[in-house]
Amino acid sequence: MENQTKGAAAMVGGFFRALGSFFSGFGTAVAKGDIFVKLSLLWWGAGYVRRKQYVKAVIMTALEAAVILFTIFFAMDYVPKFGSLGTVRAEKVFNPQTMKSEFNDYDHSFMILLFSLFSFVVWFAAIIVLMKNTMNVYKLQLMDESGEHINTFKEDLVTYIGEKFHITLLTLPVLGVVVFTLVPILLLIFVAFTNYDQQHMPPSELFTWVGFTNFITLFGGGGLTATFGYSFVRVLGWTLVWALFATFTTYIGGILLSIMLNSPKTRLPKCWRTLFVVTIAVPQFVSLLLVRNFFADSGIVNTICKEIGLTGFLHDIGLVSTNNLIPFLSAPGWAHVMIILINIWIGVPYQMLIATGVLMNIPSDQLESAKVDGAKPFQIFVKITMPYMLFVTGPALVTDFVKNINNFNVIYLLTQDVYTTTNQALANSQATEVDLLVTWLFRLTQDYYNYKMASAIGIIVFIICAVFTLIAFNFMIKGDKEGTYQ
Repeated sequence: MENQTKGAAAMVGGFFRALGSFFSGFGTAVAKGDIFVKLSLLWWGAGYVRRKQYVKAVIMTALEAAVILFTIFFAMDYVPKFGSLGTVRAEKVFNPQTMKSEFNDYDHSFMILLFSLFSFVVWFAAIIVLMKNTMNVYKLQLMDESGEHINTFKEDLVTYIGEKFHITLLTLPVLGVVVFTLVPILLLIFVAFTNYDQQHMPPSELFTWVGFTNFITLFGGGGLTATFGYSFVRVLGWTLVWALFATFTTYIGGILLSIMLNSPKTRLPKCWRTLFVVTIAVPQFVSLLLVRNFFADSGIVNTICKEIGLTGFLHDIGLVSTNNLIPFLSAPGWAHVMIILINIWIGVPYQMLIATGVLMNIPSDQLESAKVDGAKPFQIFVKITMPYMLFVTGPALVTDFVKNINNFNVIYLLTQDVYTTTNQALANSQATEVDLLVTWLFRLTQDYYNYKMASAIGIIVFIICAVFTLIAFNFMIKGDKEGTYQ
């Protein structure tokens, strides 16, 4: 744990050192730069004009003009209203000129929030470009004063196609991450601090800022919404239990199945492997819907169990409350176990294929040496097979755990319209015993339009996944394990 803490601290320290170096470089450029460097703070192309970099000057001037026009004609329509998120509701008013009822010039809280956020991102990017541009023109000044050759625009283009081609390739992906990942995450965070729900749906109604009220509610705040705290603890607990079992049962099961199928004692291994892979070939949502129907209260499995007397036997020993059916997917406990078992059936074949490829690359000399030394198959599995598997597939295992925290398909498709909670406290907060945080979030948004609480839950899910991923990866990359398996 100490090493993990040191590793995380080193990563954070490195980030802040790089950030400090950036700001220090900007400060030096402003303080020691000539008049044209300082003028670049107002006119981005000034420094390039002084150094006869006219194409760059035009590009930076055009970029600055674009930011100014964006601010005047777009951002100023929304950002001034960001503090209140709007004050005018949508209403129809009579227009004496047209003699018709028309909508007034109303505010739309969500649009104000979204476009204000987008404006902030654009302005932040513009500030970074301004600072970097100032540092670049200061660098040109130093090169000019020392008599060094200053690249022409054509030479710079050749550089960005050659030795700096990685920057060219990453430009569009970075923009995509900012627009399609960063902005939605920031929007999610902002909504969590508002009262955006079914009673505050723009444009007919407006929503506004409420501070940490939603998080207080989520963590057990008092009042009429106190059940959210009760539900959050139970849903979070089941989410972590599910992620743990769903990840390691399929992981270990896939390795064991791969070992059995690759054993020389196994007959017709290709046939068995094909049968298991069929579950991958069939779309997952089709398999899950079929299994849900099989194990429904009126499904074929319940019919068979009742005919052979299993239902009555379970009733007699107290495992089910009625002798008519087994609540495979409709009662707490039963549903939790069945969901994990069904996930094993779906997930093990996929892990088997991964494990087969990895096991084929285990150094044969290690296995032979272990056998010569008298190691039993179980000892070989524990001392050689599993450490090698964890070394190679460790990052994928972390990814699987995070994926299972957000495994919407299995839970939703197996329990939707089948499972109904009888716990009134859970029902009051629109949750059930088998919900994961992500399915609870989905239900809050799609069925109840409770965007404020869904956003708060989304932030908690993000924090859990981020913290676990950082700790797990930091643990895996510490030390030098490459030589062990060479």
